[in-house]
Amino acid sequence: MSITESEPRVLTFEELGVPDAVCRSLQHRGIKEPFAIQRVAIADIMQGNDVCGAAPTGSGKTLAFGIPLVAMTSKGSPRRPTSLVLSPTRELADQIASEIKSLTQSTSITTVYGGVAYGKQVNALKYGTDILVACPGRLEDLMESGTVVLDHIERVVIDEADRMADMGFLPAVRRILDATTSRTQTILFSATLDGDVAHLVKHYQNDPVRHEVVPEHNSISLADHRFWTVARDARVSLLAETVAAAWPTIVFCRTRHGADRLTKQLARGGITAVSIHGGKSQPQRTRALADFTEHRAHALIATDVAARGIHVDDVTSVVHFDPPEDHKAYIHRSGRTARAGQGGVVVSLIEPNGRRAARRMQREVGIEVEIVDPDVTSLTPFGDPTATLAPALKVHERPRSSSKNRRSKNRQGSQSKNTGVKSSRSRHDASKRNDMSSTRGDQQPHRGQGSRQDDQRSEARRSNSNDRPRRTTEAQQDRQRRAEADGSSQNNRGEGRQSKPGSHRKGAKAGQRRASSGGHRKGQAPRARTSSRRG
Repeated sequence: MSITESEPRVLTFEELGVPDAVCRSLQHRGIKEPFAIQRVAIADIMQGNDVCGAAPTGSGKTLAFGIPLVAMTSKGSPRRPTSLVLSPTRELADQIASEIKSLTQSTSITTVYGGVAYGKQVNALKYGTDILVACPGRLEDLMESGTVVLDHIERVVIDEADRMADMGFLPAVRRILDATTSRTQTILFSATLDGDVAHLVKHYQNDPVRHEVVPEHNSISLADHRFWTVARDARVSLLAETVAAAWPTIVFCRTRHGADRLTKQLARGGITAVSIHGGKSQPQRTRALADFTEHRAHALIATDVAARGIHVDDVTSVVHFDPPEDHKAYIHRSGRTARAGQGGVVVSLIEPNGRRAARRMQREVGIEVEIVDPDVTSLTPFGDPTATLAPALKVHERPRSSSKNRRSKNRQGSQSKNTGVKSSRSRHDASKRNDMSSTRGDQQPHRGQGSRQDDQRSEARRSNSNDRPRRTTEAQQDRQRRAEADGSSQNNRGEGRQSKPGSHRKGAKAGQRRASSGGHRKGQAPRARTSSRRG
């Protein structure tokens, strides 16, 4: 079935069987009448038929399957959703989830894609979700880990199936469809229904109802197409002039490295640009898209990942810095401008030896444009020519330090921590020493506050060694007892012998010296006093 957008809209959302709560949400958004693809697809999906729709980007197909999903999806259980939507890109997955969330508050929607941490997605699935919007790669990872089980899925929607095929996702899509054992309805939307997409239609849909929407005015016919020949080394300067003349601009490159390099090269020429590609994390891609959408950047430098699933209003120009792979990629890239009936310009930079390939692509797309020399002055800005960049947001990020610097900081922190412990111990020992000295009546010299910690620790050690009680072994005690016994016997023998005058005074003085010195020779450990009573 083929229809055009110029046909009269004879049905309303209420007449299509859309619930009243969803109709009120649509009216609140200013959507009062269904688009062409919505008029033909919603009724068939609500009746439970498999639907195969061919509709270009921006035709309203997200609501064409989103409205029936909200109306028909039953409650899911932990790790087991009941409806599944497959998307080729992260941005398209977020856009689909946002569109569905705007229709209802009673149906839970969870998005699953790579480039972000698993934690939030895993927790949402464990808690339970009704509609799961997923990219095939991350979904398969969660299936292998048992985080999500698809045996309760009743409806599967494959959006942008041709893009899935271009990105090599169809094998994963087939494995996911095989895992949905309870699936009763399969809905497929694609810009084209040939090649690998036809294989999905044949093997995974049951007598589908086909709908093909041909817009009366598409973005390709509304855009102003330019093909300029330029030497390879002069492309960057020409691009800077083009962006300055007609921005905001989306610039398409072939590789991730080329997109990042071009972003830096434009910055040297005074053009504020942000890059988006598959090598960036999802927060980086979201931040770059927000900067471009809110006019904090002149240009968005992207690979083909941005050709699908990114809807930005009022894009003045699209530049093919690197030529697209085929005519399909040219259509999807160029469709980022001249949307919603507005104008736009599409510029293709062609190297001198690329004229033949450019003419062949024009024939496949259905346009006929002369390949001429660059003329930036002929560009007509479709946006506000007096527009200026919005002030950039100040993002405070912690500077990243190398592993060597981090290890050095950790060592310094541990050293300072140990020093603090030692200094506190030295202060404690010093206070203990002062208390003990005051008890004994000793006068300790006062140390100034400027003394170093090493002196404190050494004096604390000396104080501790002086204050500790001395231990004597049993052998030392035996020697001491024998020495006392020998001394007493000698004194007894000497009582009957007449001594020389003054000899007793000398012996007394020597005994006093020995007693004062502890009774030990130089270098010998002092003897401990023994008690007269032994236990």
